[in-house]
Amino acid sequence: MAFFNIFSKDKKENLDKGLQKTKENVFSKLAHAVAGKSKVDEEVLDNLEEILVTSDVGVETTLKIIERIEHRIANDKYVDTNELTTVLREEIAALLLDNPVVGATLAVAHPEIVAHPETNAHPETNDFTPPPGQKPYVIMVVGVNGVGKTTTIGKLAHHFKKNGQKVFLGAADTFRAAAVEQLCIWGERIGVEVVKQKMGSDPASVAFDTLTSAVANNADVVIIDTAGRLHNKVGLMNELTKIKNVMQKVVPHAPNEVLLILDASTGQNAYNQAKEFSKATEITALAITKLDGTAKGGVVIGISDQLQIPVKYIGTGEGLDDLQVFRKREFVDSLFGN
Repeated sequence: MAFFNIFSKDKKENLDKGLQKTKENVFSKLAHAVAGKSKVDEEVLDNLEEILVTSDVGVETTLKIIERIEHRIANDKYVDTNELTTVLREEIAALLLDNPVVGATLAVAHPEIVAHPETNAHPETNDFTPPPGQKPYVIMVVGVNGVGKTTTIGKLAHHFKKNGQKVFLGAADTFRAAAVEQLCIWGERIGVEVVKQKMGSDPASVAFDTLTSAVANNADVVIIDTAGRLHNKVGLMNELTKIKNVMQKVVPHAPNEVLLILDASTGQNAYNQAKEFSKATEITALAITKLDGTAKGGVVIGISDQLQIPVKYIGTGEGLDDLQVFRKREFVDSLFGN
C-alpha cells in the first residue's frame, strides 16, 4: 500500500521556500540571542520573547511558549543553548492544533491504518477529499477584501477537481462586481460551474440557487463566496446567519465548514480580523495566505493557539498548486529546518 508518501518533495520545497523569510527573520535573531552563551538563562529567554513577539507570534502565545520553556529548564535543571531550537520547535508544535478533517476522513475510509505516534496523525492518501457521507460537502468562505479570498477559492476548487470531485462555486459576494467577475474567471480557468445573479442580489438567494443546482447535478463539493465587508458587524452577522439558514433548506448539513481566509503579511491585523469574524459566525477552519511574501509567518502559531481554530490550508505562492493542506509537523520542520 502506498499510504506513506504523504508529503511530496515538491510540496516540501514549496513550503520551505514559502517560510524562508520568516525562518531567516527568526533564526538570525535567535543566533544573535544565544551568541557567547552556554546555557539558556533569563537574558536568553528575554531575547527569545522579543524575537517571537516581533515575528507576530503574539504576546499571549509568546508568554505561553516562554513559560513552557522555563518549566522544562526547571525540570531538567540545565538546557544547553544548542538544545534551544529543539525545545522551541517541540513547544510550538504542541501549541498548533492538528488539522482534524483530513486525518478523520482517512480513518473512516481506511480504518486499517493506525495513527503514527510521532505525528499524532493518520497518513493521508489524498489532500483534498471531502469526508464520506457528506455530499455535497459545503464550504462557506469568509474574509475581508484583499486577503486572497477569491484566489483561494479558485485554488481549492482546482485541487478538489483534480482529485476527481465535481465542484460548484457560488458567487454570493454580490456587493462587489470584481468579486463575481474574478470568481467567474476562476471557474472558466479550471472548468467548474459558477452560479451567480445580478449585482446587488440577495447573497442568500445566490447560495440557495448554488446548492439547488449542485444537488440536481450530483456535485461533490460546493464553495460559497461571501462579502468581505466588516464596516457593520451586526449586518455581517445577520447576513452570514441568513445564508446558513437558507442553505440548510436545500442541504440540511450545510455548511460543513466555515473557512476564514487570512493574509499572513498583515501580521497581528490578521489575528484581529479572525477575532472579529469569530464574533460574527462560527469559524471552523482557517486558510493563511501569502506566507511566501512575508517574514510574519509566526502569526500562524498565534492565531491557531489563541482562537483554538485549526489552520487547514496555507498559501505558499501564486501557482495553482501553491495551496497546501496544513500539517503542523511539516510546518515546524520547514520553519526550523529538519
